[in-house]
Amino acid sequence: MFSEGPARNGDVALPPQPDATDRKLLRELQRDSQRSVQVLGECVGLSPSACHRRIKVLEESGYIIGYRAELDAILLGFGMQFFIEVELNSQSETALDAFEAAVQDIPEVLECHLMAGQADYILRVVCRDHEDFEHLHRRLSARLPGVARIHSNMSIRRVKARTGLPI
Repeated sequence: MFSEGPARNGDVALPPQPDATDRKLLRELQRDSQRSVQVLGECVGLSPSACHRRIKVLEESGYIIGYRAELDAILLGFGMQFFIEVELNSQSETALDAFEAAVQDIPEVLECHLMAGQADYILRVVCRDHEDFEHLHRRLSARLPGVARIHSNMSIRRVKARTGLPI
């Protein structure tokens, strides 16, 4: 199942690394997690009960952190996507914490990444149209604490999207 011995990262004990069968199972779950354990087991050469046990261990070890449905943004009316670079007035821990707490309350912000480089944060946001983006931009400027500069880039189209990890 898992390779022997937990790995160490500084003082943090990491869970044991998945073996080859576990990695196959993780790839199959990333591809389609709605298949039955019988079908998944057949894909990776396990009985349904062994497949179920391995999935439970992978979940309990933290390798599987959730299951979700991927929705079509355009069909749901979110035809515009932007990547917004944000620079803050200060990079103190207090300023970063305040910004990160405030961004949690903006539903159009799908992702927020703390960056190393030119911008302090990059946000991925969706909007219905230009007017919706203008309102969002004003809210970001007004509601997010410590913002010094916002630079927005509109996505013309998605060239590649991958939700799974290359395991």
